[in-house]
Amino acid sequence: MSLSLLDATMVGIGAMIGAGIFVLTGLAVDISGPAALLAFALNGGVTTFTALSYAELASAIPRNGGGYAYVREVFSAPVAFVMGWTRWFTYMIAGSLYALGFASNFLEFGHIYGVTLPGQPVLYALGAVVTLVALNALSTEASGRGETAITLVKIAILGVFVAFGLTAADVGEFDPFFTEGPLSLLPAMGLTFIAFQGYDLIATVTEEVENPQVNIPRAILLSVLVTVVVYLLVVFVAIGTLGADALAGAGETAIAQAAEGFMPAFPIIGSGAALIAFGAVFSTISALNAVVIGSSRVAFAMGRERQLPARLGRFHYRYGTPLAAILVSAVVMLIAVVVVPIRIVGNLASLFSLLGFIIVNYALIRLRRRQPDLQRPFEVPFYPLTPILGIACNVLLGLFIDPFTWILAIGWLLFGGGVYLLLSRRGDIGPSGPPEIQEPEPIQTAEQTDD
Repeated sequence: MSLSLLDATMVGIGAMIGAGIFVLTGLAVDISGPAALLAFALNGGVTTFTALSYAELASAIPRNGGGYAYVREVFSAPVAFVMGWTRWFTYMIAGSLYALGFASNFLEFGHIYGVTLPGQPVLYALGAVVTLVALNALSTEASGRGETAITLVKIAILGVFVAFGLTAADVGEFDPFFTEGPLSLLPAMGLTFIAFQGYDLIATVTEEVENPQVNIPRAILLSVLVTVVVYLLVVFVAIGTLGADALAGAGETAIAQAAEGFMPAFPIIGSGAALIAFGAVFSTISALNAVVIGSSRVAFAMGRERQLPARLGRFHYRYGTPLAAILVSAVVMLIAVVVVPIRIVGNLASLFSLLGFIIVNYALIRLRRRQPDLQRPFEVPFYPLTPILGIACNVLLGLFIDPFTWILAIGWLLFGGGVYLLLSRRGDIGPSGPPEIQEPEPIQTAEQTDD
């Protein structure tokens, strides 16, 4: 056990307060105008339904792997494989989104100081992925502590942004509110939903958290609450100070450009835009670190359950980290950085999150029916209304994601089906039925593990 309640909470916040604010705000405003504020608020409500389901499942099934681990305990092996395959891909594609967001903001940071950094943005994105993969490969504790420090810094920076912005924001910028029509809310919500899936990452490292049956539900709910409040304040200030049209035109650097108009100069750092660009660099790096952790833990859980090659489900004998799972996840992340445009990356990550959350909510209902007496330190309020609303909202948002993204998603699922059949023929897939709920396995130490 190496992660405290604070560390676990910061893993979730680190992933959620990153790309959503600094990379996707401008894109969301481009779709729905000032109503993007409502899109973020509604996404916060939608994600809360599923977060409550995660909290109950995490308290009842304290195992690494997040949504995949829960579905593996409740459904047959093929269904669990689809869940794990989509969650794994979600984290990897989100990693490429955060890496590209980091590169844009890092270059913007240099521009503010009059420095034009050499090379293409994609090279900086690749460098960020390689660096964080190396950190996670060497030490889980180091990456977790680093995540906590980085996340606290970026929350402080956003606090400064909001404090100055609330005095300068003009509510007239929100009139008219629905410049693109009320239905534009749905595609904006679909694009930005990825910003609210970080709490799932907390559940992927369950066995590495102190007292997980208590701390994991708390960390999930705390991270969602803090994130929704921060998002609404920052988006309100950004639209109220820069205006929807200018914000939409700023793209991935929208928040930094909004700060330029109202924040004073600071010692050493310089202008407010420089401070926000600095915060954006921190935020995207912490989000990237969080999904490197999450993607590798899902691959690790699938390997341990023999749904992917067993080697992925082992800790390295020397570093005590799932090294093989980290490296395989990094390869897909690096490829996505190079070949997939950032808007497609955002849509893909959101779509797979929505599909995965539908299954998780249904898993909660099924587990309640199958094992009503299972010990649940945390229980979802207003059951079964809450998970049913979670399913309905996620289905609705998924229907408004563009057809091209659906084609790519189906292609990835078909590829996964081919992998599953190949592993089945080789006898590498474990039992097909759902296992009984088990006590979590202790993490092996370097001396105990024979890689």
